[in-house]
Amino acid sequence: MNDTPRDDAPEEAHRARATRQAPLSPIWVVPIVALLIGAWLVYDTYMSRGPLITLTMESADGIEAGSTLIKTRNVEIGRVESVTLSEDLSRVVLKARMTPEATPMLVEDSYFWVVKPRIGREGISGLNTVLSGAYLQLEPGESEEEARTFDVQEKPPVAPPGAEGLRINLLSRVGSSLNVGDPVTYQGFTVGRVEEATFDVETRRMHHRIFIESPYHRLVTTNTRFWTTSGIDLRLDSEGVRARLESLEAMLAGGVTFGVPEELPRGVIADPDTTFTLYADEDSAREGTFDRYLEYVLLIEDTVRGLGRGAPVEFRGVRIGTVASVPWNFTAPQPDRDARLAIPVLIRIEPQRLGIDSQTLDLDAWRERFDRLFQRGLRASLKSGNLLTGALFVDLTLDPQRAGSHAPETFAQRPVFPTTSGGLAQIQAQVTTLLDKLNALEVEPILDGLSRNLATSEAMLGEVRELTAGLQTLLDDPRARALPGNLNSTLAALRDTLAGLSPGAPAYRDLTETLDQLERLLRDLQPSARRLGDAPGALLFDRLDAADPVPRAPTDRTSP
Repeated sequence: MNDTPRDDAPEEAHRARATRQAPLSPIWVVPIVALLIGAWLVYDTYMSRGPLITLTMESADGIEAGSTLIKTRNVEIGRVESVTLSEDLSRVVLKARMTPEATPMLVEDSYFWVVKPRIGREGISGLNTVLSGAYLQLEPGESEEEARTFDVQEKPPVAPPGAEGLRINLLSRVGSSLNVGDPVTYQGFTVGRVEEATFDVETRRMHHRIFIESPYHRLVTTNTRFWTTSGIDLRLDSEGVRARLESLEAMLAGGVTFGVPEELPRGVIADPDTTFTLYADEDSAREGTFDRYLEYVLLIEDTVRGLGRGAPVEFRGVRIGTVASVPWNFTAPQPDRDARLAIPVLIRIEPQRLGIDSQTLDLDAWRERFDRLFQRGLRASLKSGNLLTGALFVDLTLDPQRAGSHAPETFAQRPVFPTTSGGLAQIQAQVTTLLDKLNALEVEPILDGLSRNLATSEAMLGEVRELTAGLQTLLDDPRARALPGNLNSTLAALRDTLAGLSPGAPAYRDLTETLDQLERLLRDLQPSARRLGDAPGALLFDRLDAADPVPRAPTDRTSP
C-alpha cells in the first residue's frame, strides 16, 4: 500500500513537465491577428472621422439627423449626427461630424447658413434642394483661433470674410427700415449691402454694419454722409414740389445711399470700422454738415400755423439758417414787455451756408455782427412760401424806421431775435384800421344825401320813361313806318340816274364829245392868250411897231 503512491507521483510530475515544455499551438495566431487588425481599424476610424462640432439655430426646418450634409463649394465636408433642443428649449442644437480636411476651416469667423429654396429681392435660389433636401453651407473664415461651436444663420453672408472692400458702422434713430441684405447705392448704382442690423435698447439707436465692395470703397471719405432711400421721395413744402426716384430695388425694399455734400471738401478715404450717422433723407444729411451755428429765439405774436421744423431762414432770398423747433420751451417765462402770449420759435443762423469754412468760422464775430444789424433795424417775420400748402418760412429784412430801437433780451438763456408782423398780420391790421375809420364816420348825413340822390334819380327815370314813350309813339306813326319805303324809292331813282352816267350810256358819250371839243377850243385860244399876255394892245392894233394913225374927218357919202 505504501509503494503505489510513490509510483504514481513521478508520472504525474513527468506529464506536467511535458505539458509546460510543449510549444504554443498555431491556432491562436489567427484570433490574435484579427484582434490587432480590429484595434487598428478602430484607431484609424477614430483618427480619420474628424472633429465633432456644435451648431445652434432658431429652427430645425429641413434638418434631419444622419442625412443633412455640410458642404463648402459644393463639396461634402460633414454630416449632422443629432438634432436636439437646448436646455431652455429656446434653440435647436445640432451635433455634426466633420471630415479631417475641414479642420482648418473651423475658426471663429467661419459662417454657417441653411441652403434651401428661397425667393427674395435678388431672385430665386436653392432650387437644387427641392429634391435633395436642405443642407448647411460653410464659408471659411480667416481667423487663426479654432472654434467648435457656431451659430447657423438663415441667410447667406453678404460678403465673404476675405472679400476686398470696406466694412463700416452706421448709427440711426428708431424707425429705420433697413434689413440685412438691403442695397447700398451710390448715385443709383449698387456698391454694397447691409450685413447686420441690431437695436440697442440702452441708447435706443439702430446699429447697422455695411460692406462696400472694392473698388467702390474709395468713395467713402471722412466727409461722406449716409441716408436712407425709400425709392420715391415726394415733398411739397415752402420751397415747392420736389420728387426723387431711386432704383427699382430701392423702391421695393429701401436701402442706403451716400455722397459728399457740395459744401464740403471730399476728404480722405475712411478707415475700416469707422462709425457714421445714418440720416433719414438727403436733406437731413446735408443739414448735418452745418454743425456750427448761432441760436436765437423768435417771439411770434402771429399764428405759426404752417411753420415747421426745418423751414428755411432767408435774408433777401438767400438761405442763412433753419428753424430748429416750433414751438420751443413754451413753458419758459416770457419778457414783461409782451402784452399778449407769444409763441417761442428756435432758429439757427448757419454761416457755413454762405461758403465759409468751419475751421475759419468765428461765431463770436458773427454774433457781434448780428447785434449791430439789430440796431440798424434787422427784423424777422413770417412769410408764405407756398400758397398751395400754406407753408411759412422766416424772412429777415432791414427796416430803417426801427433803427436804434432794439433792446437786447433773452429767453430761456437764448438771445431774442427782434421780430415784426408778417404780411398777413399787416393786412389784418390795415383792415382793422379801415373798419375803425368806417365806424367813426357819421352815417346819418350820408344816408340823407343818398336819399336825395335816390329821389333825383327817380325823377330822372320818370323823364326817361316819358321820352321813351314819345319815341315809341313816333315809331308807331304810319308815316314813320312808310319812311323806309320812300327812302328805298329815292335810292333806286338815284341809282337809275347814276346808271345813265355810266361809260356805256348816250349821255356819257355826249358829255365826252363836248369835253373833247372844249379841249380843242382851248388849245386854239392858247396862242392868242399868250399874245395878249405879251402885248395887251394887240387887241386894238394890228401892229404895235407902226406909226400912230392920223385921224381923218368923216366922209360925206351923200355929196356928189
